[in-house]
Amino acid sequence: MSESDSSNHLHDNESTSEKSRGQSHKHEELFNYRLCLHSISHKFFHSHFYKHSHVHPHEHSHGHSHTHGRVDSSIIATQKGLWAVKWSFIGLMVTAVLQIFIVIISGSVALLADTIHNFGDASTAIPLAIAFTLARRQPSKRFSYGYGRVEDLAGLIIVFLILFSAAVAGYESVTRFLNPLPVEHLQAVALAAIMGCIGNEVVAQFRMKVGKEIGSAALIADGYHARVDGFTSLAVLIGVVGAWLGYPILDPLIGMLITIAILKIVLDSSKLVFTRLLDGVEPEVLDQVKAIAEGVEGVCEVTDLRVRWIGHRLHAEINASVDPSLSVEEGHEIANVVREKLLENFSYLSGTTIHVDPVTASGECCHCGPESPEKRRGRQKRVLNVYPG
Repeated sequence: MSESDSSNHLHDNESTSEKSRGQSHKHEELFNYRLCLHSISHKFFHSHFYKHSHVHPHEHSHGHSHTHGRVDSSIIATQKGLWAVKWSFIGLMVTAVLQIFIVIISGSVALLADTIHNFGDASTAIPLAIAFTLARRQPSKRFSYGYGRVEDLAGLIIVFLILFSAAVAGYESVTRFLNPLPVEHLQAVALAAIMGCIGNEVVAQFRMKVGKEIGSAALIADGYHARVDGFTSLAVLIGVVGAWLGYPILDPLIGMLITIAILKIVLDSSKLVFTRLLDGVEPEVLDQVKAIAEGVEGVCEVTDLRVRWIGHRLHAEINASVDPSLSVEEGHEIANVVREKLLENFSYLSGTTIHVDPVTASGECCHCGPESPEKRRGRQKRVLNVYPG
């Protein structure tokens, strides 16, 4: 090969090498460009999609499992509460309107007070309707647990209204005892009193039944409030009977006894409502949650447990110890099983936070041998009702 041919061949090789480097550089730029596009689209997808939807993945590598419960059951319970508030309001308004016509005809002061009580009882549907409506809103950054606590505040308002009814009933009874007034149009007043008594008791039973079904302390308290007004109507009826028999003194005496009964209702209602406001929970609920969680295969022991009501929904926080040889993924799967078992067994449960610890970290001794009868019973499906009867 001549020297010129060798030079040309070297030049061709250098040219080919430069072209290869150029093509490689172009390919690298194209790859970086595509990678950049993928990164941008990935960030946009996650920021846009998770910002405008309520799908939040909760897979954690540190042994936690979170859930906000079964949305369907929570929505259904809230809708049922609104439904009960609406129809009980209509029932009380119909009763009060019928009574007001008889008041106009008879001019009975006692019946007028009873009718005013019925209108007042119907008005308690307003704070309850507001509470159930707010409960349907999604949690926000400021109210990360949602707006269920408004329902408990509505229950507190209702308790004070019941207490006010007791004060009014006591005042009227003492006034009638000191200054007896004749009762006219006995038949009309008796009819209106019977209507008020029956109407209020039907509404009371309806509210308390639905309140127990959905776990609403406020709705149960409002049922007691309707029963209080039923007692007031009963006092009017007894007063009419006493006047007809010639014993008008029966009216204030029975009124005083009914005032005492109303105060007993205030005590029962306030216990339930204030317990909820202070994050109290029925002890049997804690026992059932612990038994179900420890009944799941792989859970050695529940080392810490906290449960509280927020409105008519339960929220649970659980620390469960497991075998330290398990992987993070296996521990997370156990937490998921615990969550599902709790949701199956508790109709009121809408939120759980489950933290899985190795037994060495919790300091507890674990015996993960054959299942005990208590654990097997804990795994059996049963829906707990904290308001039996």
